[in-house]
Amino acid sequence: MFVSNLADSTVDGKRDTKSAKLKQKTYQQRNLKMKLDLATIRIKNLRLRTYVGIKQDEIDNKQDVIVNVRINYSAEQATNSDQMDDALNYRTITKRIINLVENQRFSLLEKLTSDILAIASEHAWVTFAEVEVDKPHALRFADSVSLCLSCSKA
Repeated sequence: MFVSNLADSTVDGKRDTKSAKLKQKTYQQRNLKMKLDLATIRIKNLRLRTYVGIKQDEIDNKQDVIVNVRINYSAEQATNSDQMDDALNYRTITKRIINLVENQRFSLLEKLTSDILAIASEHAWVTFAEVEVDKPHALRFADSVSLCLSCSKA
C-alpha cells in the first residue's frame, strides 16, 4: 500500500515519479538500518549410511542415519557484500559431515552426534549449533531413535 501511494503522487495533474522515487528510497534507507538477527543455516534430512551400534549386526553392516543440522551465525557482512568469503559455506560443512559419517565407525549415537556437532560449530563465526541424528528402525515399534546435541559460544 505504501509503494502504491507513492506512485500516485501528482504535480499539476502529472505523476511525480522523481518525488515518489525519493520517498521510496528514504523509506528503504530507514529499513536498511535495522539490525539483522542471526542467520540460521539448516541442513535437513541428510541421509547417510554408517556403522553405528554395539550389536554384532550393527558392527558388521552399515545402517541408515538421518542428520539434521542447525547453525546460527551473523550474516550481516554477507548480506551487504554478496560475497561467498563473507558467508559460511554450507556445502563445505556438509561434505565434511558426509566424509566423517561414511568413513568412520561408531559404537554410540552420542559419539556420532558429538563429532558432527564439532564440525558444525568449529567456524569462529558460529554462535550456536545443534545436531540431531536419527537412526531409523532402531526400535521395533518406532520410526526411529534420535539424539540431539547443541552448543553455544559466548
